[in-house]
Amino acid sequence: MGKPTGFKEFTREMPSKKSVEERLNNYNEFVEKYSEEKLNQQAARCMDCGVPFCHHGCPLGNIIPEFNDAVYRKDWKEAYDVLSSTNNFPEFTGRICPAPCESSCVLGINQPPVAIEEIERHIIEIAFEKGFVTPRRPNLRSGKKIAVIGSGPAGLAAAAQLNYAGHSVTVFERDDAPGGLLRYGIPDFKLEKWIIDRRITLMEEEGIVFKCHANVGVNVSINDLLREFNAIILTGGSTTPRDLDIPGRELKGVHFAMDFLKQNNKRVAGKDPFANVAIESNILPGEVLATGKNVVVIGGGDTGSDCVGTSNRHGAGSVTQFELLPKPPAERTALMPWPTYPMLLKTTTSHEEGCERQWAVATKEFIGDGNGNLKALKIVDLEWKIVDGRPAQFVEVSGSDRELPCELALLAMGFVHPQHEGLINELGVELDTRGNVKASEKEYLTSLPKVFTAGDMRRGQSLVVWAISEGRECARKVDEFLNNNSNSLLETRDSALQMLA
Repeated sequence: MGKPTGFKEFTREMPSKKSVEERLNNYNEFVEKYSEEKLNQQAARCMDCGVPFCHHGCPLGNIIPEFNDAVYRKDWKEAYDVLSSTNNFPEFTGRICPAPCESSCVLGINQPPVAIEEIERHIIEIAFEKGFVTPRRPNLRSGKKIAVIGSGPAGLAAAAQLNYAGHSVTVFERDDAPGGLLRYGIPDFKLEKWIIDRRITLMEEEGIVFKCHANVGVNVSINDLLREFNAIILTGGSTTPRDLDIPGRELKGVHFAMDFLKQNNKRVAGKDPFANVAIESNILPGEVLATGKNVVVIGGGDTGSDCVGTSNRHGAGSVTQFELLPKPPAERTALMPWPTYPMLLKTTTSHEEGCERQWAVATKEFIGDGNGNLKALKIVDLEWKIVDGRPAQFVEVSGSDRELPCELALLAMGFVHPQHEGLINELGVELDTRGNVKASEKEYLTSLPKVFTAGDMRRGQSLVVWAISEGRECARKVDEFLNNNSNSLLETRDSALQMLA
């Protein structure tokens, strides 16, 4: 590496953030950039570790030591070339990935790991600034046409890869703009939407066609697509939220997290927050605002954290977040050995802005005010026990029942499977036991000829980095299919490594 002793000389240091008071007044990103000196020092911490386990931790197999070395040497073109050889959208993953690569960092065995995600964000932004990121147009077109249904990270990755291979790609998006969860699920204070627009513009310049307001199975016929295209890829994501079927669920003030987040993202973009709501659900949620209310977010994951940050920006009276599981440890235990991804206590920037967090709590009832409005929650503490040798199960703590004032409850408990109404039912594609579109892990082919699937629609709710990985791998299999199962024109991670050797 560029500085073999760097990990001894420098410790992990993250970029500064704007103050809570300042960032709560807007929806802009608030994480600053490293100075040139700090960026150089953080890249210098990457060790000459022999076996870089960060490759193992990254679903994309990013070639991390090589781009860290290039950053240390200030060779920004090489750093960008290395990073983009395995990752189509580092501007997304550099902002919203939970960085499983860092959990596998060898330095992380006994020191804070290398700040890989932040270095990645800096590489791609410097590459854009210096003009290294340009349209990558294929020299020849194959004459084959591919329809990608869904423009989230899996669909975008598949579209980009297949376009590079020379195929003609059309992406169908049911909403008013491409991006899927990136655009309408993740708040702007984590990912400003001009970043998505910048990438979409680049992809259009490369020859990819985007058709929005195109809800396949509703206002676009899947049979027409089957006739017109040589292959179809289903990348619609996992969009059916997990519900909480307890008394009072019908009260005004109980909403799914995505109804809340999508509405707010549309407001921030200056759009009608109710446009296309009927596409997502048969139940119109009405306007969902946290202003002045006691807000309870039910669910302890990233979506719940996004609800916390958005509620704080609305000016909520109070914000509380529930989690069924016990409070996780702050550091690895014997049950979380390196280099596995540890289930540790995660305090996000949204939590820093103001939130009471309660662990091992269950919601038993939504309580109304007599006029159909939510006024409180009935909750109970839980204790996790191993009963009769079975895996740990929770039991209610006797006498812990209580009421908590609440006028807005946001259900952020994850997603169970993709939406079946419309496209999936019309196709008649085979589903797995969890309700996801069934496809082999290695081939990505569904039960129907020339219909493939990737991302959350196939694997279930997962990470953006996994969606990009799935989109890339699915594209390779589609390319093989279109080339009569001969070797794919698309690079694998191994070929990328050979190119850099």
